[in-house]
Amino acid sequence: MYPSSERRPVLWLLFLASALIAIGFFFIPAFIIRPFTHQTSRGLELAMALRQRAPFTTLAAAMLALLFAWMLWSGGWARKITISFVMLLVAFSTVMARLNYFEWMFHPVDTAQFDPENTSKLDHKEMILAVRFGPDARAYPISQMAYHHILNDNVNGVPIAVTY
Repeated sequence: MYPSSERRPVLWLLFLASALIAIGFFFIPAFIIRPFTHQTSRGLELAMALRQRAPFTTLAAAMLALLFAWMLWSGGWARKITISFVMLLVAFSTVMARLNYFEWMFHPVDTAQFDPENTSKLDHKEMILAVRFGPDARAYPISQMAYHHILNDNVNGVPIAVTY
């Protein structure tokens, strides 16, 4: 079933709209929720609302995009490459909407490395988390903790998990 030339622009519009919905429901939250960037409360509300609905919405939009891609498939190589590229982005977005990719960004540090106080290159204004057990003390720079969120360490023989 090949669409007539009058229906082809409408099919392209429907194909691109469904593809943009599938892609947007993954990429918009992924762009808004990033470490070390300013995030407004409205932006986070939008990101969380999209992320919550993304598994179903991306699947439904991907199915529609696939249907329209099938209807538009006839034609030259440029058309097929364009459709294939868009469908690749749609498939990627549909899969990623079901994964917690934030866990990939924030992973715990299992083996901390320390410099002696006199050789440390920390700026005097650097904020730290500090732990002391008996004679043993540690200082964990907030700038490093902000990326990992969890650090496993051993202070004076006591295993600890440092987080904030």
